[in-house]
Amino acid sequence: MAEARLIENRVFAPPAGFAAQANVGPEIYDEAAADPVAFWERAASRLDWASPWETAHTWDPPVETADGLSIPRATWFAGGRLNAAYNCVDRHVVAGRGDKVALFFEGEPGDREAVTYADLQRRVSRAANGLLSLGIGPGDRVVVYLPVLVETVVIALACARIGAVHSLVFGGFSAEAVRFRLEDTGAKLLVTTDGQNRRGKPVEVKSAADEAARDLPDLEHVLVVRRTGQDVPWTAGRDVWWHDVVDAASPEHEAQAFDAEHPLFIIYTSGTTGKPKGLVHTTGGYLTHASWAHWAHFDAKPDDVHWCTADLAWVTAHTYEIYGPLSNGLTQVIYEGTPDAPHRERHLEIIERYGVTVYYTAPTLIRTFMTWWGDRIPDGHDISTLRLLGTVGEAINPEAWIWFRENHGRGELPIIDTWWQSETGAAMIVPLPGVTPLKPGSATVALPGTDVAVVDEQGEPVAPGRAGTLVVRRPWPGMARTVWGNAERYRDSYWAPYAGKGEFGAYYVAGDGATIDDDGCIWILGRLDDVVNVSGHRLSTIEIESSLVAHAAVGEAGVAGVTDPVTGQAVAAFVVDGAAGSADHDELRRQVARDIGPIAKPKHIVRVPELPKTRSGKIMRRLLAQLWHGDELGDTTSLQNPWAVDGVRDAIAAAREKENA
Repeated sequence: MAEARLIENRVFAPPAGFAAQANVGPEIYDEAAADPVAFWERAASRLDWASPWETAHTWDPPVETADGLSIPRATWFAGGRLNAAYNCVDRHVVAGRGDKVALFFEGEPGDREAVTYADLQRRVSRAANGLLSLGIGPGDRVVVYLPVLVETVVIALACARIGAVHSLVFGGFSAEAVRFRLEDTGAKLLVTTDGQNRRGKPVEVKSAADEAARDLPDLEHVLVVRRTGQDVPWTAGRDVWWHDVVDAASPEHEAQAFDAEHPLFIIYTSGTTGKPKGLVHTTGGYLTHASWAHWAHFDAKPDDVHWCTADLAWVTAHTYEIYGPLSNGLTQVIYEGTPDAPHRERHLEIIERYGVTVYYTAPTLIRTFMTWWGDRIPDGHDISTLRLLGTVGEAINPEAWIWFRENHGRGELPIIDTWWQSETGAAMIVPLPGVTPLKPGSATVALPGTDVAVVDEQGEPVAPGRAGTLVVRRPWPGMARTVWGNAERYRDSYWAPYAGKGEFGAYYVAGDGATIDDDGCIWILGRLDDVVNVSGHRLSTIEIESSLVAHAAVGEAGVAGVTDPVTGQAVAAFVVDGAAGSADHDELRRQVARDIGPIAKPKHIVRVPELPKTRSGKIMRRLLAQLWHGDELGDTTSLQNPWAVDGVRDAIAAAREKENA
């Protein structure tokens, strides 16, 4: 890959006074580096354990054997026993904080509810008893096909409470996507709803759940939450109402402790090719990583009102909307709807209504706000309670970072730009507020206790400014232990490319390209396959997108490599107009040429109404290329906006007609 251009060199020191009150200081990096396992043991001791662990950590890297490369295996805190739900709910009630609000729920239609920790304990206990009455026990899999509701949090914690393994699925996914997860996990129970509120109207869901559940031999029951009150089809003997099974159950239940390596949940990756991978996360290591990371890099305080805007089915919500904030005893907001229902200022209203202090969202939403509002957010909303901002989902372009800081952050708040994945469990590259200087567009440095590097094909660290492969060079507690039912795929996808490298016998391959600068800060360039090869020059799609979005007339941009008879590949840019209107195509090409070089100029520019994205906010760049070529589309079940596909397809047809005119 060609030498990368560092597109933003501004550095922001921690705000005055922030360091004095921060949860962690600069010494944490040296302490963690001196003995990472001991560091994670101290982090684990923040949790309540029914019995202490016997072995802090073991690691068997993949090695060559007579039968080929062995399966890598890691354990953390093995022999120790704990319960994730107890750590997220009961211990706060026992400590006398039962009256504290755990969840402020806001429904899209405007219904609201405040759930205290004591309320949550009763609800989770009822749900645990309800699950037991349906024959669900330790190790059984439960697929949860719900929108963002209190019940979604409750059922996840109830599964953890009884040792069942939950797998949350976005409520807007297709029946096909749900069925795949039911079949792959061998789930005994599907939890769904009659309908959900989506963009201002109730949408019936139960029929899709029925299609997904049809004739599955392992599935015994479908548990249905009444949300919209719609009439829905019903299968007697299989289908049961939440209010009949859960609300009628006893509110008394004693949480059972499980081994730290007991599976907690399965989360599926998304992509445009291949079947999703069911990543298995375990109880002790994941909860340790999630809880400490949330406490440290979000500087979690007892009076915080935390709002992670992700759908609960996304790993970000598992870690920063369920297990992280609740294990730390915080109050948080969960919102059922979309940011523009019924109007585009809904998020500003919610921040003001609940006094949100920490706001964690995706770069794609920030860029959407920029297209809606231009240079400044609308007047009339008091969001002065905000003290910390965060971004997640993909690398944020510097222009959006600055806009976010100036508007939501009053030009002074820290922005905690987090890099991590479903596979890693919690943040891996992230600044610590009050400690780490911030650079717009860079997630900065590795979380204490982890070892993240950018290496070449031989596994050697690259020089500053050179692009390479992002890897993790030692195991960490939150790491996924395997792919459900396919340990070989886990090995081959994540460990085989750098097997035999480093002190620990293998590097974890993140699948992202990155650079590292002279200060040791890491800059994510996007997926390794998200590059465009123009006449032998490998160009980062994120770099080109950042250049395009820097133009006032571009709200969002997605870049893909498309086949070209002369250069092998050409740059195709798919742009969404910004608040300043439409930019001339030649003007956009000149901007990219100035920022990166003439070789990076888009040959094709297509104006689209919307870019197809996953629920995590990642632009589906390979899907853009497939649409350009007219190829059969790969897996699109992870799209949050499937209607965008037709919009892009129509825009491509119009652009080609214009090019050929």
